[in-house]
Amino acid sequence: MNDMVILFVILITIAALLLGFFVLVQNPKGGGLSGNIAGFSTQFMGVKQTSDVLERGTWIFGAVVAVLCLFSVFFIQGGSTSTESQRAKEASALTVPAQVPATSTPSLPAPPAPAQPTK
Repeated sequence: MNDMVILFVILITIAALLLGFFVLVQNPKGGGLSGNIAGFSTQFMGVKQTSDVLERGTWIFGAVVAVLCLFSVFFIQGGSTSTESQRAKEASALTVPAQVPATSTPSLPAPPAPAQPTK
């Protein structure tokens, strides 16, 4: 595996874990654990912005995960583009047999009727 791919996997994993942390700490109603982290009540470094920090962190790490996933495609070798080009080469090398016009098959004679018993 390429070193860049390993780096992207590690960065995406860390960003996804942090994103999960920020999402789970928030309460959908706005209160949540954000007011109880380490006894800060609703103050974070002297300013009432814990919920803002959590919301920004959610958006930032969501964007980081998305950007890292998009950029990691450029570093993965043997992706779908190489297999598609190989398939196109193989398909162009194949020859398609010419179609023969359909001919009508002659009708077969009807089978003989069963013999009638004589009296």
